[in-house]
Amino acid sequence: MQKTTPLLLRLIRLIQLLLHVTSGLLQSFAYPFFPLHIQRHIMQQWASSLLSILNIKLHCHGRLPGPEVTRALFAANHVSWLDICVLMAACPSRFVAKSEINDWPVLGLMSRNTATLFIERAKRNDTLRINQQIIEVLEKGERVTVFPEGTTTDGTELSHFHASLLQSAITADALLYPVAICYRNVAGDICQEVAFIEPSLVLSLQRILRQVKIDVELTFDEPIQCGTKNRRELARLAERAIADTLSLPIPHKKVEKLFGPPAG
Repeated sequence: MQKTTPLLLRLIRLIQLLLHVTSGLLQSFAYPFFPLHIQRHIMQQWASSLLSILNIKLHCHGRLPGPEVTRALFAANHVSWLDICVLMAACPSRFVAKSEINDWPVLGLMSRNTATLFIERAKRNDTLRINQQIIEVLEKGERVTVFPEGTTTDGTELSHFHASLLQSAITADALLYPVAICYRNVAGDICQEVAFIEPSLVLSLQRILRQVKIDVELTFDEPIQCGTKNRRELARLAERAIADTLSLPIPHKKVEKLFGPPAG
């Protein structure tokens, strides 16, 4: 039977987490008024502390974009709401999220204050608006993260990568970085308990708090030059790079459809 964290320690972590989220909410009100380099520092420190509270150790591999890279779009596989915190701790960026998060208490306000880009999945033409917003952000020298699967998995497979929002990387002449995310438990196996499959954030957090330790492997694969490729080529290249890194099969080809934003 897999070891779990004692109840008292879970309660202590939960209290620390609630205090940390409250602190993040207060910081988020001042966040928009800081220059970009300070915003990145605030985001990175807050996310790193959150991972520490949950006893999640980050292992970062590959070549992260340096200051000379002024336009970078990250395309990552999607397992959990923790993905955002992990990416923030490694390489802060703006995120594309589903519009429903905008209405969440606390987290929705924090997301708005940190300039999250919200997409309405029910409106097919909203992709055009979000693409334009991503282009504007990239052209200002900021980084943006999208989750092309449009949904979460349990970490043992990949879903088909949709291409819609990758058009922004082509238009802005940005570098596309495939980013592979893998969570492992104390036994070294894929930690499926981290996955955010059902819509309850509370149940997801309970499963994470029960874990004695979580290791997350974050791999930045070689960046892809976007200028001479179309968006579907970019989706397949990113999909293959992440599948190879995680030693997972490439999803069966499907008819392209509207990109879905992060589930968590």
